[in-house]
Amino acid sequence: MDRFVSRKRPRSPLAPRPQDEDSTDLKLALLMSLFPDMALDALMEILVSSSGCVETTSAIIKAQAPPAKKRVPAPGTPAVQTSLASLLPSLPSTNRPLPPKGTTLHLYSPTDIATYTPCTLIHNFLPSSQANALLIELLAESPHFSRPQFQLFSRTVSSPHSSSIYVSTPEEHHKHTSEYTYGGTYRSNVRQLTPHMRTVSARVQTTVNEQICLRPKLPFQSPQPWTPNAAFVNCYAGPAESVGYHSDELTYLGPRPVIGSLSLGVEREFRLRKIVPDDDEETQSHGQISIHLPHNSLLIMHAEMQEEWKHAIAPARSITLHPVSGNKRINITYRWYRDSLHPRYTPRCQCGEHTILRCVQRKQETRGRYMWMCYAGFAPGKIGCGYFQWAEFDDDGEPVWEGRQGKEGGEEAPRLRNFVEDAVEGPKNETEI
Repeated sequence: MDRFVSRKRPRSPLAPRPQDEDSTDLKLALLMSLFPDMALDALMEILVSSSGCVETTSAIIKAQAPPAKKRVPAPGTPAVQTSLASLLPSLPSTNRPLPPKGTTLHLYSPTDIATYTPCTLIHNFLPSSQANALLIELLAESPHFSRPQFQLFSRTVSSPHSSSIYVSTPEEHHKHTSEYTYGGTYRSNVRQLTPHMRTVSARVQTTVNEQICLRPKLPFQSPQPWTPNAAFVNCYAGPAESVGYHSDELTYLGPRPVIGSLSLGVEREFRLRKIVPDDDEETQSHGQISIHLPHNSLLIMHAEMQEEWKHAIAPARSITLHPVSGNKRINITYRWYRDSLHPRYTPRCQCGEHTILRCVQRKQETRGRYMWMCYAGFAPGKIGCGYFQWAEFDDDGEPVWEGRQGKEGGEEAPRLRNFVEDAVEGPKNETEI
């Protein structure tokens, strides 16, 4: 391919580098994503005449070609993309180049998603009837969800979508409203696991653990089996509801967590962006990756995700209505709260509030280190104290407490019940919370 480029540009004095072929193939993959109706050789010819610039190539095509008629898929039909793997066969997954600044690489194939991101996507995860039953069950729950508020630059803002936390038992409901804090505040909207969620949790746990075993263990990643004992359920009612770029809070998950995310209802775009150090000028030009999550798909966010990437659900210009949920997307994120990070063990700041666990993501000198921080300043009507303490963990991600912090007096905090235990044994009390 590079020889073809050099013949087209005989005056170029520079010999192509060995990695140029891969770079050209990535550019072609991006252009094929943007212009799926154009032939590969036509894209190649314009790319060469544009000196390999994707932006210039895109501008030329848009200026010369009439707008293509958009095919409208049947309701509920997921999008399908031919895998990009055939275009980029030579690079290992850890070395795949990220999309250039200003571009979005759309991925549909599970192979491409595993190649370019720290995620696994499984389509048609549940039997169709079970997925629809779970969706109907949670749609009935969603009117009771709330929109958490937080303080940003002295302004109180609300979440752009509604959500609720689900736990196994009424006893755990009390703990989550009086001991566990989220973003510096206690949550009042905590609900008990629904019958279909209990049943599905066993399949989620088995699948996530199977996928974890296919990847090498990272430093600070727990070697223990992943056992979900809490879930956030989000409802996106219509194309405008969203969530901005963020990393999930690590306070109770610990370092290098794995999260299982089940999508139901309307298909939405799950966008990712690699976090790069502030002083790394070369990598500041990366774009974003978009994963399309159809109904009944399980996305597993692996141990690299929260510390090294940010993710979002972007507002959509339009959506394809789902035959069951209409314009709504329901998303269940199954999480494993570690016993060793119970709020009775974690540090409190000078305000007397629970601190949160965060990872340094951008500062080059301390990137990858963990810290306990006061987060009270993000709660409406509160002012933080600026408390800060470096967090220490062993290679398995278990906290190393110093001084009197941690398991004071040797008293063990009560553990959260694994969802699968309840799925097998049955809940102690089915009374609605």
